[in-house]
Amino acid sequence: MDKINYNRIKAVLAEKNVSSKDLAKHLDKTESTVSRWCTNDVQPAVEIFHQIAKFLDVDIRELFVSTKN
Repeated sequence: MDKINYNRIKAVLAEKNVSSKDLAKHLDKTESTVSRWCTNDVQPAVEIFHQIAKFLDVDIRELFVSTKN
C-alpha cells in the first residue's frame, strides 16, 4: 500500500525558501519532528498547522493535499 501524503509542508517550505530548521526553531520543536511532518510520517495538530501557516504567511489550506483534482 502506498503512503498517503496528507500535508504539503515540505513543498510550501521550498516555495517560501524557508528551511525546516527555521520552522523547527520558530515552533520550538526538534528538527526531527519537523522532518517527520515533511515526510508525512506523522501529522502535526491543527493548532500547529495554524502556527505554520502564520509563520509562512499562507492560507492554512495550502498546507494540505487537495482531495479534489
